[in-house]
Amino acid sequence: MAERAIDLNHARTQLAELVRQAARGEDVILTEDGRAVAKIIPITRAQGPREFGSARGLIHMADDFDEPLEEFADYM
Repeated sequence: MAERAIDLNHARTQLAELVRQAARGEDVILTEDGRAVAKIIPITRAQGPREFGSARGLIHMADDFDEPLEEFADYM
């Protein structure tokens, strides 16, 4: 992935073009006084609609998950 650094003062006049570059996959680093201060990156879109229950069976919760912890017995 390409990366481009541009001074914040120059970026103000070129914002639309910088956003287009980010949308094409190029990371744009905004700098101020020679230091990186922000980054414009593309937004990744979800691949299709979410499906309710798609994580079923992937998560396990212990039967005693809500029992007090031994380390905190002094505070009870």
